[in-house]
Amino acid sequence: MSLQRKPSIVFVHGLWADGSCFSKLIPTLQNEGFEVIASQHGLDSYASDVNCVKRTLGRVSNPAVLVGHSYGGSVITAGGTDPRVAALVYVAAFAPDADETTQSLQEKFPATDIFSHIEVADGRIWLKRDGVSSFAGDLPEEEQELVWATHAAPVADLFTQKVEGTAWRSKPSWYVVATKDRTIQPELERFVAKRMGATVFETDSSHVPMLSQPDFVLDVIRRAATAVQKNKAA
Repeated sequence: MSLQRKPSIVFVHGLWADGSCFSKLIPTLQNEGFEVIASQHGLDSYASDVNCVKRTLGRVSNPAVLVGHSYGGSVITAGGTDPRVAALVYVAAFAPDADETTQSLQEKFPATDIFSHIEVADGRIWLKRDGVSSFAGDLPEEEQELVWATHAAPVADLFTQKVEGTAWRSKPSWYVVATKDRTIQPELERFVAKRMGATVFETDSSHVPMLSQPDFVLDVIRRAATAVQKNKAA
């Protein structure tokens, strides 16, 4: 099927990351004829991150599949109400409802051990070096070192900010639950996936299945894209 008829794929990263965290997915999707781009939002504010995603949507063809990892799930929940978005894919991600913040959603579940490995300095939340194993513990040591060396620190109050929009209430959703996640509670992931009525896939992964199990995540993205194509053709 031609590039013009396939949905675009827009990736949305979370904390301690940038668009390169999807580097194991992007080349494969491009080779399969998908138009792909990653939002490079700065984690400076929830509103600015959502606006960055919307600007990124303007650089690709419609319809688009938004793929959000971790806090990126909150971003696609708000930004996904954009009419250019046809589907949502959540990867070990938050998905707050209209009356929730990312923080209030997180507080419904026991804290994970990542919180013992962070430091607030200069108004940002930094990942300590010994926290990489809680974040990406199933990656080879060399890859874990790269994750730490390139991590992007969010503004300290990012999780308490709010932006209107709950896209999963109106857009079809797919969800990857990381059952060995030590950054977001797997039970939180199951809860939001069930609440949104997502098509759910579980895998024994750390918080970064797009890096540790890229083929698994690619398959879920392909399923979402195929559903969009079928709906468009109907």
